[in-house]
Amino acid sequence: MLDVCLLGTGGMMPLPYRWLTSLMLRYNGKSILIDCGEGTQIALREKGWSPKPVDIICFTHYHADHISGLPGMLLTMGNAERTEPLLLIGPKGLVRTVNALRIIAPELPFEIRCVEITENEQEFSFESFRIKAFKVSHSVVCYGYSMMVDRGGRFDRERALEQQIPMKLWSRLQKGETIVENNVTYTPDMVLGAPRKGLKVTYCTDSRPVDSITDNAEGSDLLILEGMYGEPDKLVKARENKHMTMYEAAGIASRAGVPQLWLTHYSPSLLHPEEYLGEVRKIFPAAVAAKDGRTAELNFDGE
Repeated sequence: MLDVCLLGTGGMMPLPYRWLTSLMLRYNGKSILIDCGEGTQIALREKGWSPKPVDIICFTHYHADHISGLPGMLLTMGNAERTEPLLLIGPKGLVRTVNALRIIAPELPFEIRCVEITENEQEFSFESFRIKAFKVSHSVVCYGYSMMVDRGGRFDRERALEQQIPMKLWSRLQKGETIVENNVTYTPDMVLGAPRKGLKVTYCTDSRPVDSITDNAEGSDLLILEGMYGEPDKLVKARENKHMTMYEAAGIASRAGVPQLWLTHYSPSLLHPEEYLGEVRKIFPAAVAAKDGRTAELNFDGE
């Protein structure tokens, strides 16, 4: 099961009922945060989740509404006696930006590891999932992210018995390990069927519609995109400021063929984004005007 929580849905500035941009994903005991705008800690508390076990924080870009909550988050982690290293991923300039913000959080009881994205598309592999960053089109260098949980084929007991594979090796092969024992090499494909559909969530804010978003959204179980403006007369402003309207986000979701779309990163002037859903759903019927704290539990097919 993959837990997804849109902690904050605001863009530019926090409002009394809307925290700034942040998304939390939890899978297999790991917690991944994408962006950390002002109020992210409060949003986490409102959700009932703790910042201490956050393992990875990914940043789309370094505008304040996406990173201004980081110093406080780091201090809270330190006060919670965290000792595990924290991995930060973001565009070039990450080290410089984090060091500047840490002027007010200089002493921490844990290590911070920074990895800067150097390619237009770059993938990071972890024990049970992958994170892919892809470049989009904003007024500064900006990336979207997909989190992917792969799922191997079913274990075929009969094939394992037919090939006289020692039972003690079955669980290791099922986990994808290649084993050499008594000069015999055993590989996972000897006991596993074809790979099954995994889970995928794609997230992108602060961008004009570009092919990289559509291409990377394909195959996603959930697509989360900015819907900065809903007012029909704001298209020119969206183009000038390199943002996206709700209707453009719906068009991407339609072209990518995803089952559901959550809109987020609303302009402070967009007080009631749900008022525009009627027209948005003419483009993509499964669009939702997400609010802070919106949560989904994504499960593998057949579970």
